[in-house]
Amino acid sequence: MILFDHVSKVYPNGTVGLRDVDLTIQDGEFVAIIGRSGAGKSTLLRAVNRMHSITGGKLTVEGVDVSALRGKELRRFRRGIGMVFQSFNLVTRTTVIRNVLSARVPDLPFWRVVLGAFRREDKLAALEALDKVGILDKAYIRADQLSGGQQQRVALARTLAQDPKIILADEPVAALDPVTARQVMEDFVRINREMGISILLNIHHVELALEYASRVIGIRAGEIVYDGPASQVDQAVLDDIYRENASGEGQP
Repeated sequence: MILFDHVSKVYPNGTVGLRDVDLTIQDGEFVAIIGRSGAGKSTLLRAVNRMHSITGGKLTVEGVDVSALRGKELRRFRRGIGMVFQSFNLVTRTTVIRNVLSARVPDLPFWRVVLGAFRREDKLAALEALDKVGILDKAYIRADQLSGGQQQRVALARTLAQDPKIILADEPVAALDPVTARQVMEDFVRINREMGISILLNIHHVELALEYASRVIGIRAGEIVYDGPASQVDQAVLDDIYRENASGEGQP
């Protein structure tokens, strides 16, 4: 469970990223965050694994106070949270399986990392992850030979190889064409349903959020202005989420 308890985030320049956010995300949910650019979507998402540190309130994940974590504890905590980015973040000059295996590096002795001597169990986990996103046949192809959609699936497989309890996805389909974007969203749905992994995804394609997520969170100027089933989002709700904010506050 992810619990935001009166969470705020103010950046050093005074910009308000989050304002008094109260939010509970249960295990196994598929939640989409929507809102204008600069509303605080990425700030909310990245606070969960402390890529952004909060400045007020309390944020707990599986009962762990995220702000209290330091050093090895923080790194160990992040191992249980997968992260998928818009830009894929692959090493394109190496093979697909090597990219996926990189998720296993923190669990390996240093000498194995230096030699690239991955264990059989690591290789099997990587191949299984690729199979789950439907690109097992691309395992030994260089990543730069794949389409954008296939590269995003490699990124998702790399995340699955961590064996995460939570996946955070920061605009994962923004760089994809409409058909491929739907295919990747279907991958997220299948992983959520079949593996029970909680997925928290921020997205600017409202129609995809409403079609694929079970719950939608609308954020405006750092404040939650809607939180409920995707099926109940109507035009009035969208107008409220996307209306201009006079103060200009918020942070991408």
